[in-house]
Amino acid sequence: MNKARSIKQNDASDALPNFRSVGITLRILLISNGMALLLALSQANGWADVPQRMMQIVMLLTPILLTALLLLWASQPWLDRLEYRRGILVVTLSVALLTYAIFYLVGQLYRPLVGDDTNFEAARYVILSITVSGILLMYFRLRTLALSHGLHDARLQVLRARIRPHFLFNTINAVLGIVRTQPRQAETALEDMADLFRMAMSDARDLVPLQKEIQLSKQYIALEHMRMGERLQVDWQFQDLPEDALIPQLLLQPLLENAVYHGIEPLPKGGCIKVAIRLNGEELLLQVENPCLSRSEGRHRGNKVALSNIRERLDLLFDVEARYQVEGGEDFYRVEIALPYVTERPKLKERSL
Repeated sequence: MNKARSIKQNDASDALPNFRSVGITLRILLISNGMALLLALSQANGWADVPQRMMQIVMLLTPILLTALLLLWASQPWLDRLEYRRGILVVTLSVALLTYAIFYLVGQLYRPLVGDDTNFEAARYVILSITVSGILLMYFRLRTLALSHGLHDARLQVLRARIRPHFLFNTINAVLGIVRTQPRQAETALEDMADLFRMAMSDARDLVPLQKEIQLSKQYIALEHMRMGERLQVDWQFQDLPEDALIPQLLLQPLLENAVYHGIEPLPKGGCIKVAIRLNGEELLLQVENPCLSRSEGRHRGNKVALSNIRERLDLLFDVEARYQVEGGEDFYRVEIALPYVTERPKLKERSL
């Protein structure tokens, strides 16, 4: 089962990369093979010698790299519990020992391509492995710092997109209109609005329970329904929803808000928003579809701030493991999101001094 590492916990860049992430694995493979090519170029005596040098390096690199990735994948839960510096030391020593062991266990494959001094060749490849590991870990540390700033900016953007003045004013006016005739409904509406703004303003974790996000979205729809009446309908389609699933905070609600303001509200008779969420293996699939004015009727395209923010946060949190797709027809608009089925938040680690 996939476990996503919270970007927020890496604000101090004090966590190892998540070696179970497809994006992390792809980056390790690409960077390692790129460095192998540079090493081959530096050792070659000419262009004709480059393929032989590259073959020599790749023949040793491939089993070491694949074995190391498998070992790190298996030990990820244990690595998550280590302090950052100890984790760096464990990863580096593991790769060094693995390189040494593979060189001697299958050394006959490399002897025709290396020098006569076996001990020197073994030491050279161990040092190269340590160097590559250090470069990769430094790269992921710097990337974490960049993503931390990026996620911070994304949070600011989502706050700007979330707290719309006209939504606040319309809700307050709607509550004032029923406060005397329907005091209980007015009280419930104010509680829903307080929960909504508390979530928007809170400095909560990146991932929240799916059920909590659904409940927040239903509170938002209740507020809009009080304003729009029967013109606003929502068809909730939930299938095999796991109770322990976690999703990014304020993921579903902005999609609904976009559907209300740019889809349902301009329609004279309103319409129905379809919200479908289901579990498909190790993926959580989310779909929001709404009717809208046709292009000939002057459909409002919106400023795309909320959708762009969602796309950015998915990329920061899940990398290539999340998919985001938008489809717009003549009279409908659909957003589909697929993200890993995440059930646990990694424990926060103490900052390194």
